[in-house]
Amino acid sequence: MKQIKHKLNDYWQLIKSLQTGLLLATGLSGYMTVRCPVFNLPELSAVAATLFLAISGSTVLNMWHDRDIDAKMKRTCLRPLATGKVQPGEALWVGIVLSVSGVLWSFVINPLYGTIVFAGLFFDFFVYTIWLKRRTCWAIIWGGISGGMPVLAGRTLALGQIDWIGLALAVAILFWIPTHIMTFSIRYDQDYRLAKIPTFVSKFNVAFTRKVIAISSILAGLMMGLAALGIGLQFGYLRLLVVLSAGLVLLSLRSMINPSEKLNFGLFKYASLYMLSSMILMMVR
Repeated sequence: MKQIKHKLNDYWQLIKSLQTGLLLATGLSGYMTVRCPVFNLPELSAVAATLFLAISGSTVLNMWHDRDIDAKMKRTCLRPLATGKVQPGEALWVGIVLSVSGVLWSFVINPLYGTIVFAGLFFDFFVYTIWLKRRTCWAIIWGGISGGMPVLAGRTLALGQIDWIGLALAVAILFWIPTHIMTFSIRYDQDYRLAKIPTFVSKFNVAFTRKVIAISSILAGLMMGLAALGIGLQFGYLRLLVVLSAGLVLLSLRSMINPSEKLNFGLFKYASLYMLSSMILMMVR
């Protein structure tokens, strides 16, 4: 029993629970921008299950592929695959089972929904992780595209088609992703250089990277606001979103005018809370 508990804890680390949870929340909020969860609980539960399987499966596959990189970096060297707590072959099969289960179930629910879920997995694992991550710093664009697929999938399933609001929400996520990835590339620059992973810091410089982070954060806020208007967010919720967006914009501008590591990391944390808060507002609209 104790051994099973340790194994589950290891895999909980492999699926990056916080990241998976945030992406899952975007998918659910995308669905609830169209349909009331109370009257569509079975379908909403299916969305939660399929997205969890696909996202966590893709994350496990990413960790499996990048285990050699993780072993070289201080930030990641204690991850289960890097330390040998989980064997590569075992993780590979778990990742495949989770991913395939999530994608196939998604296609059963709705072919268009399944296609978007599969696209998210394909862009994340095959395009971003396998093909581009070790070759170019611009790989984060494809990582951002994959990150926007859950919210697009959720809204598309509920609506029955892809619309501009769903695309706007996906683009907002795409612009949020650099804030996350680039902040860590600045904070752990030596780790990335040791692992020979190209980043904006290594290709350009820290100052340029901070400007990209700030601009991306502002664009994420603008796209989220545009989507909120399209959804028809009630005035009270819209006013709260405006306040949150103003905070994001002001913090971003400040980080460009008076850049510092502390301020940059503060922007990263605020942007993450902003994205989660915005999605919650979409849910309760």
